[in-house]
Amino acid sequence: MGRKNKGRKIYKTKEKNYYGKTPLGKALSVGLTVLLIGGIGFIGYSVAEPIVKYTKKKGDEPAPPPTAISSELLESTSSASSIGGGSPTPESGLVAPVDYKAAVIKTSDLTDKTTLKAAIDRIPAGQKIEYVEIPLKTEGGKIWYSSSVFYAAQSGAVQNQVPLADIVSTIKSAGYHPAALISTFNDNILPLTDGSAGYKTADSGDQWIDNSVESGGKPWTSPYSSTSVNYIGDLITEAASAGFEKIVCSDVSYPPFRPSDLAILPSELKEPSRFQALTSAANLFYERAVSSNSTMAIEVSAADILKGNDDIIHEPLYLNVKSIILRIDVDELSAGVYTDTTVYDFNGTASEKVEKMLGLVKDKLKDFNNVAVRVSGNIVGTDELLKAKEVAYEQGYTSFVIG
Repeated sequence: MGRKNKGRKIYKTKEKNYYGKTPLGKALSVGLTVLLIGGIGFIGYSVAEPIVKYTKKKGDEPAPPPTAISSELLESTSSASSIGGGSPTPESGLVAPVDYKAAVIKTSDLTDKTTLKAAIDRIPAGQKIEYVEIPLKTEGGKIWYSSSVFYAAQSGAVQNQVPLADIVSTIKSAGYHPAALISTFNDNILPLTDGSAGYKTADSGDQWIDNSVESGGKPWTSPYSSTSVNYIGDLITEAASAGFEKIVCSDVSYPPFRPSDLAILPSELKEPSRFQALTSAANLFYERAVSSNSTMAIEVSAADILKGNDDIIHEPLYLNVKSIILRIDVDELSAGVYTDTTVYDFNGTASEKVEKMLGLVKDKLKDFNNVAVRVSGNIVGTDELLKAKEVAYEQGYTSFVIG
């Protein structure tokens, strides 16, 4: 998957222009988007209808024509789509931002209630942290609790047997709110159990893997598959029903396809409209969370935004989830971010790296009323992460996630 650097520009300029998050401006932006975009047609190459069917909220009438979408979606943001709740502002109809302050627990601290409590006790004091995020499903597909979802057990994804009820009760006993962090389509385990969950080549229908077998190539879970979408949806329902008050879905994205990959995969994956598959899946996840009395946010990688692998936030109008968590991984930035044409070089402290990244991606987030910044990394201490969080706060991001 590596790429040669030859021919790329070396990007070292710091961005200093920060943007305001005026709700009225966002509403106008969404309105203009409606005028520019035609109808939405889900183009999945296997199971378009089942996924689109699940994106309707309970009690919804059949979808209106595109010209009628604008007002209804703007009104829908007054429900459970904000980071921490909220109510519509009179002048815009959008959800007033409510701060979301959270800390993420490591998977190594999920073996039992005792280790979890010890990890919670280590959460930095004085930060007004209210939520504890638990990584229930991580990149690659591993699951870190005792799941009763069929494919979780059948695929061997479950890594330990701590019950969700124990996790929730431990968090609440410590005075925090439980939040579930669930990696969605970065899953190399499920397609090995059920091939219909992964990507298939256009001509032969063979399972696509991200590298040669000799180099350890792996399949990925596809948003075009009803098997994968329903599997993730079942995990969300399981977590929300157990008492997790917020579901954070990460990796709602495509693999880093190379041109050689796209040449053998279905044509839909080469089209700009491919974002619709991710949007439809995310809307199903939102429905699952809300129907189980939880709320939902989508975590996006700042590095992926620079690489252009940010389809899920391309058209906010069609996304029922309005809460975004921007993940800035200091470890990842230390190695630089590479695209086909540019090398983004990040030097200095964690705070300086976060400041530069926020300047680079700010325009991609301007249509979202609720944005939290997650600062993570293992090469620096918690103190450095907290300082970097303050940089985001100075730029107007009052919601944050540490870890």
